[in-house]
Amino acid sequence: MLISIIGGGGWGLALAKLLHNNGHKILVWEYNARYLATLRDTNANDLLLKGIVLPTGISYTSSFADLQSFTPEIIIIATPVQFIRNTLRQTDPTLWTSANLLAVISVSKGIEETSLKTVDAILQDELPAAIWNKICALSGPSHAEEVARELPTTVVIAGSDDALLQKLQVIFSNSYFRAYRSSDMVGVEIGGAVKNIIAIAAGIVLGLGFGDNTIGALLTRGIVEISRLGIAMNAKPETFLGLSGIGDLITTATSPHSRNRYVGVEIGKGRKLKDILAEMNMVAEGVATTRSVYHLAQQLQVDMPIVTQVYQALYMDKNPQEAIIELMTRELKAE
Repeated sequence: MLISIIGGGGWGLALAKLLHNNGHKILVWEYNARYLATLRDTNANDLLLKGIVLPTGISYTSSFADLQSFTPEIIIIATPVQFIRNTLRQTDPTLWTSANLLAVISVSKGIEETSLKTVDAILQDELPAAIWNKICALSGPSHAEEVARELPTTVVIAGSDDALLQKLQVIFSNSYFRAYRSSDMVGVEIGGAVKNIIAIAAGIVLGLGFGDNTIGALLTRGIVEISRLGIAMNAKPETFLGLSGIGDLITTATSPHSRNRYVGVEIGKGRKLKDILAEMNMVAEGVATTRSVYHLAQQLQVDMPIVTQVYQALYMDKNPQEAIIELMTRELKAE
């Protein structure tokens, strides 16, 4: 297959390596000129995937004209959510109407700040209605660093066309990467987006020096909040017990690879958000998504106390210790 990946961040590069290993021809589009030069010169980007050398057969470009002439059969969207809409608007519309195009797959996790929309909804805004049934989302507990090292990983691919999902399972899967499928696009996207906020909360707990009891409570109540929002948006409850729900939450909230958890740790230690973000090479999607989900929950009248406290800690300079105390002293109720 001819596969284009729009976004040469850590996750985009890890998928490029995976899909190249599976026998596909890969073209990665990357806007950052320094990153692009490094990839072309060394087949690596140590800032994003330390110690990983990518296969020499992968091609790189910053030109949408190159993307067009490549005539991809699959296009993977791997840019941060807040930049997807503007990036798509720079492409030629005929890229998306090609008879060769089998699927458009989002691997980005978040909610757009300006519109409060999921990635699927952003893509429907920007792409022709004739290909909406080709739009899919890939999510699950899948740190780029570990996929690039070929450690066993499972994900879920969601979409509306089951026959297409079965083809994509074969394209992505191998001995160290296994793809399941789901018809619940909204649930998969909400799970992937909101778990980043709970991971920030988990980092705050760690930064404050609290223990395993606190983390266990946080993750348990965190999946409740994720489920509440998803169900309010017509997701299937069982989705949140799967890979894009509890699976992704556990991985992101407990792993040292997690950028969102790192932000939380530093907030818990008393640092300011702008200082933390200024020193990071990669985007922590949960930071912008915290603001989006906070406002989305208000709009839908969904009770999300953990999200609320993270929002106040990030954007209102609330003392993290005070946030934890408020969560612990809320009105008592049934589980």
